[in-house]
Amino acid sequence: MLNEPTTEKMRELRLAGMLEAWQRQRQDPKLASLSFDERLAMLIDAEHDIRHNRRLERLLKDAELRIPSATIEDVRTSATRGIEKSMLRQLSNTEWIDKHLNVLVCGQTGVGKSYLACALGQMACRRGRRVLYRRVPRLFDELALARADGTIARTLAKLARAELLVLDDFGITAMKDGQRTDLLEVLEDRYGRASTVVTSQLPTDKWHAYIAEATLADAILDRIVHNAYRVQLKGPSGRKEQAVTEEIKA
Repeated sequence: MLNEPTTEKMRELRLAGMLEAWQRQRQDPKLASLSFDERLAMLIDAEHDIRHNRRLERLLKDAELRIPSATIEDVRTSATRGIEKSMLRQLSNTEWIDKHLNVLVCGQTGVGKSYLACALGQMACRRGRRVLYRRVPRLFDELALARADGTIARTLAKLARAELLVLDDFGITAMKDGQRTDLLEVLEDRYGRASTVVTSQLPTDKWHAYIAEATLADAILDRIVHNAYRVQLKGPSGRKEQAVTEEIKA
């Protein structure tokens, strides 16, 4: 009889993890030998775990990562590939995010730039950070639409709130005048306040010429290049290797 009010109160308080663990404890006579403190610790751990998992699910959903299954543990490291274990170790914790540093990942198509960027995003989500992924061409479309319908301030604020913004495929299409200004707005809001990961087929020393307009190029690069880790991925295209493997299997 006394258990029913307790159960209802746990539901009212939204203590789903604690309730489930408590019900398991009541059904397992072996747990009766544990002390009150031990059983209470088990209840608190269960509630903590379920809240952590729910938050992670929400962060990953909001991040909209292109490769949500990408993990930092699965990133292949080697000197010949362009990313060594020491570099990946530095990027495997959130200290660089706490310091508002950036990561620039360059390399030819298919070498794993997007995978590494998404792995960094997934790692940040696992550490409780707000992450947002955008392909740069789609970002420019999104900002142009926001300017047209009067929601540009809200869109820029959403991008600024992300503790880690992943900008994938920078430099894949020619930039227009308005896009240069939009990119500067995005980076200005984040400079010294949040971290950004940028992937590009162009090496960083080609970015100024790609942006083309000297004044805006100086301003954009000043906000992202000088406080960044740089990764130059090398090697054959993973997509081509996968296609050859599938052909052999067939």
